[in-house]
Amino acid sequence: MSEHEQVTAEEIRAAKVPHDIFLSNLIMNHILLFTGIAAFGGQYIKFLALVPLFSFIALAVTFYRASRVTREDSEFVYVHWQIARRWSVLFTGVLTLLCTVSFLGWLGQEYGNLMTEMVYALIGGLGILPTLLTVLVLVVIESDSLHHARMGTMPESARKRFSAED
Repeated sequence: MSEHEQVTAEEIRAAKVPHDIFLSNLIMNHILLFTGIAAFGGQYIKFLALVPLFSFIALAVTFYRASRVTREDSEFVYVHWQIARRWSVLFTGVLTLLCTVSFLGWLGQEYGNLMTEMVYALIGGLGILPTLLTVLVLVVIESDSLHHARMGTMPESARKRFSAED
């Protein structure tokens, strides 16, 4: 897609979808749902497992749909799906870290006689903190990508990375 080609309203709508999915996952799931469950206290802590579960579902949808969109349909839409896929790969790694640390903390408490406070500190410091920091950074990045989609443009780095231009 050259700089001078116009993007249709339908393409703009389609290009916004991956960013909407990703931002909804980050904001509604990782910020609002996490905070809501955590606010209820220790008796509901097991429900925090819903946050990464819902997130992996949203990421799977993003990966699946990004693999289905083609350049032939619309270069503009293709590039925006690839942007969302790229950040989804990073976020999948962070969520995997969170789940691994949480599982190891649970194992340590159940079979290694670690104190509950120590397990919470390990999970919080090595799992939840990096996840929340990544969420905040990705909200900013994806908001910019969504803005580009709304304006009918592509970020220059994405144009170079994913576009079929020479």
